[in-house]
Amino acid sequence: MTLVYSTETGRIKPEEDKPQRPKGDGIVRIEKQTKGRKGKGMSVVTGLDMDDVQLKLIAAELKKVCGCGGSVKDGTIEIQGDARDKIKAHLEKKGHTVKLAGG
Repeated sequence: MTLVYSTETGRIKPEEDKPQRPKGDGIVRIEKQTKGRKGKGMSVVTGLDMDDVQLKLIAAELKKVCGCGGSVKDGTIEIQGDARDKIKAHLEKKGHTVKLAGG
């Protein structure tokens, strides 16, 4: 039997291991996605092997370069709009190998 509630601490959640992100192949991929976004396009940057703090810093730089909003979710950077060319140019300046993926 497992303990689910304690009067001292409240609800006790079982400890879950965080799922590890798959290691990339060193190539940063930028794709345009519209699925599930009501037709609005979004540029999704994947393949950056960094922790969330570094990803948030890079996302902030990309948002300034593109002049639009964005976020970091599950190890990917999402930038609003189709700004793949600007993102590619900026990441190549920083020394990353970049490919445009998808349509």
